[in-house]
This record gives sequence, C-alpha cells and structure tokens, in this order.
Amino acid sequence: MEFIHPPYQPGETIAAIATPPGEGGVAIVRISGKEALNVAAKVFSGPVFTYKSHTAHYGQVLDSAGQRVDDVLLLVMLGKRSYTGEDTVEIHCHGGGLITRKVLETVLQAGARAARAGEFTFKAFINGKIDLAQAEAVQELICAKNERVLDAAESQLQGALSQKIDSFQDRLTLIAAILEAWVDFPEEGLEFASLEDICTDLSTVCQEMQKLEDTFHNGKILHEGISLCLIGCPNVGKSSLMNALLDKDRAIVSHIPGTTRDVLEDHLRLNGLNFKLMDTAGIRQADDSIEIEGIRRSQSAMSKADLILLVLDAHKGLDVEDRWLIEQIPTHKTIAIWNKTDLPHENLPQLPFPHVVQLSAKQKMGLELLHDKIDQVIWENGPPSKEEVLITNIRHKEALSQAIGACRQVIEGLRGGMSPEFLSMDMRQALNSLGLIIGTNITEDILSAIFSKFCIGK
Repeated sequence: MEFIHPPYQPGETIAAIATPPGEGGVAIVRISGKEALNVAAKVFSGPVFTYKSHTAHYGQVLDSAGQRVDDVLLLVMLGKRSYTGEDTVEIHCHGGGLITRKVLETVLQAGARAARAGEFTFKAFINGKIDLAQAEAVQELICAKNERVLDAAESQLQGALSQKIDSFQDRLTLIAAILEAWVDFPEEGLEFASLEDICTDLSTVCQEMQKLEDTFHNGKILHEGISLCLIGCPNVGKSSLMNALLDKDRAIVSHIPGTTRDVLEDHLRLNGLNFKLMDTAGIRQADDSIEIEGIRRSQSAMSKADLILLVLDAHKGLDVEDRWLIEQIPTHKTIAIWNKTDLPHENLPQLPFPHVVQLSAKQKMGLELLHDKIDQVIWENGPPSKEEVLITNIRHKEALSQAIGACRQVIEGLRGGMSPEFLSMDMRQALNSLGLIIGTNITEDILSAIFSKFCIGK
C-alpha cells in the first residue's frame, strides 16, 4: 500500500491541490500534519501561530526569496477539529492551473510532502475521525451521479451503516462471551442463557443482517446504474426506439435489413437513474461475415445486460425468426415491446414474458409506459426510501455474507450438540467479518485497494 510502503509515518505533513484541475475562480491547496503550521508560517505573510482554529486570514504566499506568489485566504483548523484529526491549513488561491501549481510547489519546498491519492481521508480514518465504511462513503459522495446515490452516500457518511454494524457486533459479542464462558468453565454449570434463547437471538441477528445484505440489489442499481440492451430481428425498430429514448438521432435508421452491424452505446437518465443503453445488430440467420460478427456481439451484450428490451414488429406480427429469438431470451429480465403500433396490425399474440408494452418509437407514443415498466421491473420490492440503509459496496456485501454464514453454522452446531470450543471459533469469524466493513481488523491490502481509488487531495 502506498501509505504503508514505505511505512506510514503518523503525523507526517502532506500537501496537495484539493480542487479539480482546470481554470476557476478559486483553488485550494491543503496541508495537514504535525508540521502544518510551521510549513504555513514559512510561506504566508501573516503571523500563522497566533491564529485561532477555524478562522480565515487574508495575506500573500511568499516563495523562499520573499517574492509574492499570490494573494490568498488562509484557513486554520487545529487538531481533532479538522477533517484529518491533525493540524490542517488550507490556502485558497486564484484558480488558474499555473498559479495553483506554483502555490503548491512553494508549500512543498517549505517542508511538506506531496500527498498520495486519498491520503487526507486515510489520515481521518487512522486518527479515528471516521471508520472505513464512512471513508468509502466519501469517495461515493464525490462520484455520485444522481440524487439517490448522493442520499445513500450521505447516509453512510453520517454513520447509518456503521451504527447497524456496531449493533450487530454488540449483540454477537454478548453471545460469543457466553460461548467462551462455557469453554473456559465447563465444570461450573454456568447458565447465562438457555441454548434455545441463544439460537433465537442468533437467528434474529442473522435475519437482520440478511435483510441488510439483500439491499445490495437496490444499492448496486443506484451506484452502478443499469444496462439496457435492445434486442430483436432486423427492421423491427430497435434503432428508432434508441433514438426515441435518447431524444436524439444516435443510431442510423433505415428500411434496409442489417443496417446496425455493431453494438451502439449511449447513456440515458431515466426516473433519476443512470442507464447504459445498447442498440444491437438484428439477430437472424445470416451469411455475411460482418453481419454474423455483429449478431455474435449482440448475443454477448444480451447475456451481460441487466435488462433486455425485446423489440417486436406489431405491424408484421411474429414470424419464424421472431419465435426462434423469443426462445433464446431469459424471461426474468426481459420487457417485450410491440413497436410500430401506429401502423395497422391484427390482434397481437400472447407472449411468454410477464412484462409487455405497446408503443410507436417513430411517433414517440407509449414511451411513458415503457419508462414506468422499466422502473417497475428493476425495483423488485419498490424503490428504496431515503431513510433505508443500503449496501452499495460489494466488499460490504461479501463481509456480511461471511458473517451470516458463520452465525448459521453456530446455530446448527448448537442444535447439533457440537462442542462450544468450535462454535466460539465461528463466532469470532462472524465478528471479524463485520469488522472488515468498518475497519476494526482490516488488512493492508484491503486498505490499499480502497484508498487507491480516491483522488489526490481528498
């Protein structure tokens, strides 16, 4: 891990530009560590050591020769009252790329080290300002692409997930202590709780952890978005539907079969969520080598998609190729779409899909029905509320799954008469797995993987 190899030095003073690259009105150079005030005093024109915490002061940044670099505001945040839990100074300078770099270079020459990606948040974690789940929420907050993701990240940053994990740990620790007592004092006849009471308490905790783990489906949708794949035979109107959904001419529309030869991708915002929309080559029996490759790519995109939009031609009805294609498509993640309903058509046959929509992509009729149907399908039990705690991170889901598995082994062992010594090991495994989420027993490799995703300056 970059923070640990070379070994991490507690209190080491680091500095970085904390604002995005590019031109702007203001940029921030952040300094944090036990020598932050000394570094700031070397470069700032005012009496830095006299400033109270959380105050702002106007002055100039001066280089080692005493030449003015820029007019700035300097903010001082001392000790535990700062983001990192260490003395922190922020220099608010003009936002041009060149002037910002010159201010940072002046700070580095005064004794600070250039910060690595995520190192300020790493300091906050190491110094106990936030736990690991909250540290990860910082990055999710920065990268949030819609309001729902923002709400989930803010909830996690405020400690909603951590509080749930703490509650699980407290209750499991009590049960683990009883099991350990049975191991250490087998002859004493200790009876803190009956076997059935312990099994009941463990089952309750397991159910609550399982309920939290099950939120990953919704959390993943919020965090990563949904991939929608348009599938159908040639000339059913897939490209027209893509253009209608995007409200722009993204795909070429033609009456000539096989116009689309490759998978076209674009991004769509719908009902507050992000979607990756893919238009694919029409699937049919083909002899042209290029079209065959396009069909292969269509089938690959279909297999990886979160949701399939199967487009059928209502004017033409079902033919042999349509029926063959229908047999290849999984029904559980498919919305069947009868397109071209603005043209004359007979009674439409029954389809083996639970979700069917009729529309006209060309006339943009029925698109709202499709929007509602997509929303209905992706949320299995309705969209999450703002108050619901969601798992959005696969690492958290896997740790919860391990904890649940270990607890269930304890329940089975207790009811099967297994020795408490072995069950105590399972209880420790459950507690260790929960600890991975909030960072109480985290490894260097995991820390490295998490903080390497952060931007420099955060």
